[in-house]
Amino acid sequence: MITEDFVRQERSAFIKARALECGFDFCGISKAEFLEKEAPRLENWLNRNQHGAMGYMANHFDKRLDPRKLVDGAKSVISVLLNYYPAEKLPEGEEDLKISKYAYGTDYHFVLKEKLASLLQGIQEEIGEVSGRIFVDSAPVMDKAWAAKSGLGWIGKNSNLLNKEMGSFFFIGEIICDLELAYDGAVKDYCGTCTRCVDACPTDAIAEPFVVDGSKCISYYTIELKDAIPQEVQGKFENWIFGCDICQDVCPWNRFSKPHTTQEFSLPESLAGFTNNDWQEISEEVFSELFRRSPIKRTKLKGLKRNIDFVRSPK
Repeated sequence: MITEDFVRQERSAFIKARALECGFDFCGISKAEFLEKEAPRLENWLNRNQHGAMGYMANHFDKRLDPRKLVDGAKSVISVLLNYYPAEKLPEGEEDLKISKYAYGTDYHFVLKEKLASLLQGIQEEIGEVSGRIFVDSAPVMDKAWAAKSGLGWIGKNSNLLNKEMGSFFFIGEIICDLELAYDGAVKDYCGTCTRCVDACPTDAIAEPFVVDGSKCISYYTIELKDAIPQEVQGKFENWIFGCDICQDVCPWNRFSKPHTTQEFSLPESLAGFTNNDWQEISEEVFSELFRRSPIKRTKLKGLKRNIDFVRSPK
């Protein structure tokens, strides 16, 4: 006799195998329910104004905590991780202008959405009528919380998801669907007494372990903030002009990072040889062509030049 539990296990096994076929590195599944532990943390973070000018973080509070308010009849959250750690890196010396590794190639929104669409299609072809929605960091979904709930890692002191096998250089995406599945359990926290990320942050953005003050993060200043960068952080960016990888680079778990296999994330030849002079003299034409499908287009040329001028100004 085939039980409901057996069917859920079989379906979950199929979904995880299919996720790997689609190119994802890890896949976990959790029950679509209210995030009780995250609710007070999110409320406190917002009340402290640690989201800065990211006003959208305060929107849709209820939906952010309960996927059933985003997808009618939601039963499961399927979380996936896609590695973006590069085989070839841009120079990150003391004098080099730096960009976050996640921005080397094609904007991850395009890549993950395509892979998730393929995964959802595969689920529907195998199982039948399944209603679900794809999410890639563009709706009020707490990606890291769901990935941790589904056993893909734990939330580190730098607020990133850490995976024992490959560290933290991952993009996260979800499918929230109305399918009953077998659910994975969370894993324990393996940060221990380590405080390397806390100690290394030059702007003291990690206000306390596991709490990042988004309004003090270099990534916030160089990407999210549209106004002038405050003078009190002058000289503290260590030449990061788009994003920042410091808290990930110093994390001991990232010694297990492996180069990704997603061609779209590879460093393009046109960017590989970029010098400080190239960054400072970049024209609108070069910017538009080089970053046409890149995350860097978010800042526009004006924002990128603002960042470059800020880090190159005398301290």
